[in-house]
Amino acid sequence: MELRHFRYFVAIAEEGSFTRAAERLWVAQPGLSTQIRRLETELGVRLFERHTRGVDLTPAGKLFLERARTVLAAAEVAAATGRDIERGTVGAIRLGLTTTARWGGTSSLLERFSRERAGVELTVLEGYGGTIWRDLRDGHLDAVIAAAGWASGDLQKLELGAERWIVLAGGSHRLAGLGPVEAWELDGEQIAITGHRDGAYYDRAIAGVLDEHSVSAALMACGPEQAMHRMLRDGEALVLTTAPAALPRNVVARPLQTKRTLPFALLWRDEAPSPALREFVRIAGESAERVSVSRPALAVAA
Repeated sequence: MELRHFRYFVAIAEEGSFTRAAERLWVAQPGLSTQIRRLETELGVRLFERHTRGVDLTPAGKLFLERARTVLAAAEVAAATGRDIERGTVGAIRLGLTTTARWGGTSSLLERFSRERAGVELTVLEGYGGTIWRDLRDGHLDAVIAAAGWASGDLQKLELGAERWIVLAGGSHRLAGLGPVEAWELDGEQIAITGHRDGAYYDRAIAGVLDEHSVSAALMACGPEQAMHRMLRDGEALVLTTAPAALPRNVVARPLQTKRTLPFALLWRDEAPSPALREFVRIAGESAERVSVSRPALAVAA
């Protein structure tokens, strides 16, 4: 029994005539009659009562019509699933994000993708740059948004743009004011870094900013982001980051006066990505075009 047999049977039942069904299906009537006889033989029942005006369904035919329509509907759903997969409207993506520094367009990108591709299961994992980079190369992630310095020859790359450096200060710190922070104001301050091998790129980037302005500051290894936030709240250290997300309570964000920025990229492993990932890359590219390379940053307090 083939799917075409169900289509043939339903067409004849709906038209009430082999002739009209053959015209609807664009098949020869003798061939159509042969296929229905084979179907009846396989089922062991008569499906139609033939008469001069056409055909009527037998009781068995009426029951089979319901089931045939169910089969055809299921087949259509299955075919649509294949089309949806090819269009990237269903599937799954595992995306890695760095916790130490972020691309400012990330939230809007994720919101837009989730809205336009609601059938794609998007899982977001956060960690140090080195951690998510290894997970990407090991196949545990499909893509990452990270500083462009994590790009390598075996990875595909989409440049997203550069972010300005931001100074985070606790509310009681002397730099918890308004407006931009001059680089020289960081002289003698304690700056929090990860001190972790997987956060080394971020730590070096901070050291590079300070060195460019000949700033002498103490770099304090504090570990994960939560520890940084505690040091911020307690006024023990400042934090340099990009596009900060939700800030700890009583923490102020101020732009740093420096020409140096931190470029970001979307990285993925496969030269021929899945349709869902291909759509994510496309939407990321469109989102990046809308995000200014250097947005004005205002002092904010959480």
